[in-house]
Amino acid sequence: MPSSESARGPFEQVRTPSEAVDRLAQLYSEATQALRSAVERYLKDGEPPSTATRSLFRYPELRLTYKPNGAAPPNARAYAKFSEPGLYTTAVTQPEDFRAYLLEQLEPLASEYGALIEVGVGAQEIPYPYVIESGDELTRGGADAAGLARYFPSPSLATIGDETADGEFVHGDERPLALFDAPRVDYSLRRLVHYTGSDWRAMQPWVLLTNYHRYVDQFFQWGLKQLHSGEGVEKVILPGNVVIDRSLSVQEAEGRAAAVAWHRFQMPAYHIVRSDGRGVSLVNIGVGPSNAKNITDHIAVLRPHCWLMVGHCAGLRQSQVIGDYVLAHAYLRRDNILDDAVPLMMPIPAIAEVQVALQEAVAKVTGDRGEALKRRLRTGTVVTNDDRNWELRWSKERRLINISRAIAVDMESATIATQGFRMRVPYGTLLCVSDKPLHGEIKLPGAANAFYERAIAEHLQIGLAAIGLLQSIDVSLHSRKLRSFDEPPFR
Repeated sequence: MPSSESARGPFEQVRTPSEAVDRLAQLYSEATQALRSAVERYLKDGEPPSTATRSLFRYPELRLTYKPNGAAPPNARAYAKFSEPGLYTTAVTQPEDFRAYLLEQLEPLASEYGALIEVGVGAQEIPYPYVIESGDELTRGGADAAGLARYFPSPSLATIGDETADGEFVHGDERPLALFDAPRVDYSLRRLVHYTGSDWRAMQPWVLLTNYHRYVDQFFQWGLKQLHSGEGVEKVILPGNVVIDRSLSVQEAEGRAAAVAWHRFQMPAYHIVRSDGRGVSLVNIGVGPSNAKNITDHIAVLRPHCWLMVGHCAGLRQSQVIGDYVLAHAYLRRDNILDDAVPLMMPIPAIAEVQVALQEAVAKVTGDRGEALKRRLRTGTVVTNDDRNWELRWSKERRLINISRAIAVDMESATIATQGFRMRVPYGTLLCVSDKPLHGEIKLPGAANAFYERAIAEHLQIGLAAIGLLQSIDVSLHSRKLRSFDEPPFR
């Protein structure tokens, strides 16, 4: 095939998206193997890599050139489309694991737009920690991170950022092909392992986020039932990469789950893996907007189809009852964590498909319709506050709550929604009222435990039912309202 030369190296034109991914996988495998072998030699013999050897430690790069002969083909799709003619590039990591995603993006760009696809070795080096899986072996021979960094590429914050996602990129002859390049993706993949306690490959494309560990037990029991009922579930993966499959009896599975040291991980994740790719992950993100931003920063690089917040909130209206549901259609952002990336003046729109699915899921699981559903489910504005004891500042908070017409307060939902908007991941929030501090119903141990026993199972089933409804419309779910006029082509 014809090739072009660049400062990076030779780039080979490929005929098809499948051939492009095959070539990316080959180049990535060669680069990572060269890096592993060089690290091994250094640890064993103290031999640093030569300049020629170090030049092999580079990410593969994907380049698409769009030169239209006429008007761009019309389509309503939110992604896999070009905003204007030009050259689009990105460095790629783990191409074999991202194969399905890459093909989903490349095939329309090639078939509908006639994009020319090239693959070659890029200029960005692969940091050695991203190809060393355990890290224990780095202590052999007295080696340490500082010594390795003298001779091998190491993570650099100068090459990791969200400028493209935040619209801060300035392009010359090249435009970004994707929101996240290889160093940013690799950084987050390792952070996911650290925070969730399981391999990043276990994360599923449909994600539930919760702020209470009690949801985990219900999620695990549901997954176990699906596993043994022939519903397409292949396995359940728990923190610590504990795998439960059909070879285990229910009693054995429950015993293995009980032994999981989930408390070792800051935001433990649980994964129900299906053979059809429609698996679901539940991440217990803990409490607060910092955690909410942290985990969604990293999940975003996997390009999930949706993340939903299912947690608890304080109800603000007298008419609400403990156990009622709140479907957020707007957010009053008092989390103070994303104000620079997404200024407060920016609206965070509700995603219509998600709102409909959540409302229908409440009706399906509770059996309520019409007026009965309206009594149980309230749609309105949720305040997300970074201060758990916001009630102690009631004299200052009262006016904002009144002006916004807010109906509930929590500490994560607006952050998760804003991150979805920022990272182009469809999002939604369904909260359960656990207390009403403005009306004398504060969260005390006895009442709280009674509420948890009664409400959590139903709430989780609603979240799962909503995902089931959304899975039938995953293409249209990726709303155009999440994308600007100047977007990278990849979803």
